[in-house]
Amino acid sequence: MLTTIISFIILLGILVFFHELGHYWVARRNGIEVEEFGLGYPPRLVKLFTYNGTDFTLNALPLGGFARMKGEDASDMASGSFNAASRGARAATLIAGPLMNAFLAIFLFAASFMSGFPAEVAYGQLTAIDAGSAPATAGLQAGDIVLAVDGKPALISAIPDFEYNVLERSQDAVTPTGTIEISRDGAVMELPYDGSIKPAELQNGAENIIVLTTQILMTAPDSPAELAGLQAGDLVYAVDDTVITPSNTLNSVIQTKLGQEVTMTLLRGEEWVEIAVTPRANPPAGEGALGVQISSLKSLATLPPLRALWRGAQSTWEYVGLVLQLPIMLIMGSLSPADAQLSGPVGIAQMVGGAVSATLDTGLWFPIFSLSAVLSAALAITNLLP
Repeated sequence: MLTTIISFIILLGILVFFHELGHYWVARRNGIEVEEFGLGYPPRLVKLFTYNGTDFTLNALPLGGFARMKGEDASDMASGSFNAASRGARAATLIAGPLMNAFLAIFLFAASFMSGFPAEVAYGQLTAIDAGSAPATAGLQAGDIVLAVDGKPALISAIPDFEYNVLERSQDAVTPTGTIEISRDGAVMELPYDGSIKPAELQNGAENIIVLTTQILMTAPDSPAELAGLQAGDLVYAVDDTVITPSNTLNSVIQTKLGQEVTMTLLRGEEWVEIAVTPRANPPAGEGALGVQISSLKSLATLPPLRALWRGAQSTWEYVGLVLQLPIMLIMGSLSPADAQLSGPVGIAQMVGGAVSATLDTGLWFPIFSLSAVLSAALAITNLLP
């Protein structure tokens, strides 16, 4: 509980500091005097220092902050006051705080992508290979699924047009095998690998499709999946002749086969298995047609700085757009009032505490960076709305 409270106060203080810094910096650039820059709300605890005529203070109530400008009273038109500034200068000063939070959200999202984030991964099945290319030199053929290179899983991004670097965790360390493990014509086999070609180069000069995206986590008792023999850990390759990919998900394909026997092709460890199963048209409450719990494959991934910044800007824009759509979604009935309810200070503090705990437990900064980015974007929006 104490950790949650302290974490919430520190995080809120950082977000508010940058917000007020935006007001302060633009005000000074426009000749507006800032009398006090305060962290927290009065009563004042201590004056930290004075810089360019501004008192920087620490105050007793930690849930906020302020940049008090000269002449905020509408009757004060003295030189250097807020009201004596031009209309454009006043508007720029007011909008600078939310804009600072928006930029901070971009950088925090970028930091989360650079530090390591849980990403959806899969394997690539080669569909075409250029003559003389790295995969051709390595002995790969069209139709091969590359499973591992030198003992390391050959995981790639499972999201089209979103490439990232899949990382290895220390607990995943393996002994080099000197082989490329592939699946060819329904059998798992190995090709010699001398390290002269880097694993990432095996995708150069080749086209592939994303496969083995879906993993069985568990089967429900007496469900079609359990009775047919599906097991936790199975990777789903195909249903009948339809390969499961990000655009042809297992759920969408199964919904077209209700009540019909289908053959599921699965990779179980290093063995391919085919299992006949009939999806239920009317499954029990809480279960699907097959009676399985599934998940996409996940691994830790990173983005390089420039791509992380671009993705950070996209994530910020997507979040802002989602929040601005909420009133329309409520009016159209596509979102219930309960689902659209915003969290108060207690709820936000609990989320911050959870993110800090996750960061401490995993050693990954993604939980705290990503939540901080969302809160910074939310602060920007709430300060722009009338």
